[in-house]
Amino acid sequence: MTIQIHHIKRFALACATAVALTSCLKDKPFPLFPNQASAKVNYTFAATADTLQEKTYTTFLSANGNYFVQNNSGNTNYNYWPQAHTLDVFTDGYLRTKNEIYKQRMKSLLNGTYKTNGNKYENEYYDDMEWLALASLRAYDATKDADYLAAAKTLWTDIKTGKNNNQGGGIAWRKSQPTYKNTPANAPAIIFAARLYQLEKNAADLDLAKELYTWLKGTLLDASGIIWDGINSKGDGQLDKNKFTYNQGVFIGAGLELYNATGDANYLNDAIKTADATIKDLDLAPGGLLRNEGQGDGGLFKGILVRYLTLLTLKNDVPQAKRDAYVNFLKFNAETLFAKGISRPDFMVSPDWKSAPSGSTDLTTQISGVTTVEAAATLKAAGKF
Repeated sequence: MTIQIHHIKRFALACATAVALTSCLKDKPFPLFPNQASAKVNYTFAATADTLQEKTYTTFLSANGNYFVQNNSGNTNYNYWPQAHTLDVFTDGYLRTKNEIYKQRMKSLLNGTYKTNGNKYENEYYDDMEWLALASLRAYDATKDADYLAAAKTLWTDIKTGKNNNQGGGIAWRKSQPTYKNTPANAPAIIFAARLYQLEKNAADLDLAKELYTWLKGTLLDASGIIWDGINSKGDGQLDKNKFTYNQGVFIGAGLELYNATGDANYLNDAIKTADATIKDLDLAPGGLLRNEGQGDGGLFKGILVRYLTLLTLKNDVPQAKRDAYVNFLKFNAETLFAKGISRPDFMVSPDWKSAPSGSTDLTTQISGVTTVEAAATLKAAGKF
């Protein structure tokens, strides 16, 4: 397996490019939802999700059927963390349709990930393992297949070894760098621990979720509600003040899941504050449209935000005016992607949702699009769109 240089480091160039591409929009007021992309388009999100799912499966499946390859233009490398999000979108498809083909694909991917990863689920990166643990727990919730729960708990046992007192607490980014802590290694762990607690009522899981949340909020959350990327990546004890969409998404998810587990409105209010800040942030969403964060790791970022913002939007305890604002934001993004960011008839997804894709499409970028269209289908079925 080829382990790539991870999220923040190999994303810097793409981030700079995205900022350059979107800077011209920063003087425009929020929200900019001009006719929801196009008044003449028939937004068939469920049917389009079906097609995207099928095209993604047939285009990116490896020759041995065990994993999904790097891109659609000949790079067959295996990358661990996008497999978890591919499992998540298969679960989305199954929950929406109850079609057994998704269950087959889910199980094949779980088993294939184990095989391709050297006959184990564990990985060098704590955040990578958390994504797979979260996807496996969702798959278990959807299917009640005990293999998913076993995989999730195997991963959780290893993930918990990443907690240490460097930088005052939190889980490290990776095993070989225990002094670097970041949002991607902590917020998903909080979501997972809170969900596992709701399933099994093990108080230790809830206690750890609360502990990690206290550290994360106290260390990386800006007063505005924006969550920064990390601390001490260079060994200097300084904050990494990078704004990425997926970090906002998982912090929203962490607050929401702790609220679900405890009923403490402070957690929900934190999630709402970050959601409000995110949809109004002209770096993250210029003109109300989530920015182009490139391909590679960055290709997955928008879809992760959409997943957790959708869950917050569906939560009835959130004030109606807030939910309406999130619906408008998600609707604009999904409709823009639907009308402009998906090529037809091949149904490949662009990293820039207001433009058709050109050149090759990375699995990460594709899965972000599938996640968003599946979320739109869910919101439409719930009467939100």
